[in-house]
Amino acid sequence: MRDFRRAFLLLTAVASLLLAGCSREPEGISLEQLRQQTHIHGLAFDRAESERIWLATHHGFYAIGADRLARRVSEETHDFMGFTPHPTDAETFFASGHPARGGNLGVVVSSDGGKHWEQRSPGADGPVDFHQLTVSEADPDVLYGAFAGQLQVSHDGGQQWQVQGRAPDGLIALAASSRDPEHLYAATQDGLLLSPDGGQRWRPVHPERRPASLVAAHDERLYAFMLGAGLITAEEANRQWDVVTRGWGERYLLHLAVDPNDPERLVASDDQGRLLLSDNGGRDWSTL
Repeated sequence: MRDFRRAFLLLTAVASLLLAGCSREPEGISLEQLRQQTHIHGLAFDRAESERIWLATHHGFYAIGADRLARRVSEETHDFMGFTPHPTDAETFFASGHPARGGNLGVVVSSDGGKHWEQRSPGADGPVDFHQLTVSEADPDVLYGAFAGQLQVSHDGGQQWQVQGRAPDGLIALAASSRDPEHLYAATQDGLLLSPDGGQRWRPVHPERRPASLVAAHDERLYAFMLGAGLITAEEANRQWDVVTRGWGERYLLHLAVDPNDPERLVASDDQGRLLLSDNGGRDWSTL
């Protein structure tokens, strides 16, 4: 009886410690630890709290706080590909990719700041694995995704998808226009492209045919990174490109986001998985 009582008290104590641990805020890990454990597929500023940065990774969805520590937000440890935030709703995110158990996610959506994700659609001929996914600031019901060499489009917030045409060869990134939901930009191994009709036709939108590793559109302004040229920007109205920063050497940027509350504040990730921050529109960068 005494042994049973001792075992019962021990189990009660362990259970109390576990419950206390579950209720505490996770301590978080450093960004270098995170970089060693996984890699980044997308990022964004929190529209409601700009000191927080969202990260979609190969092993779950994370938040970086003002203390510069990363904490996993999602209950799932999915491989979140094609991450893109809703342009007006701070709690809503879109993604695709792979579940931790394998297979394809289709198009998944979180409506609670990345904690829980559910499939909104398998996509056309899915379930798809959109490595590139983008939502239009001009019309948040319009989304584009690329899968298996095809470009797909949704006009109802990701519920229904249809094949629009072939994706550009050597596609690396997609960005829907913030001016016109029919305009779509692509970063490819052969340069920057524009489609004026939702991905049915493509034409160069930059005179140099250098490989482009990213393209992003925000508030009628475009950003792109071209290998050998650097970070460049242009107004969507005229698409006259200016170089923001040169001198990247062999490094290049893969993802970039603009703070919706401060257009001079940018966050980016490079090819080594390092996170960079700029407070002057991309002219100077510091490592997080």
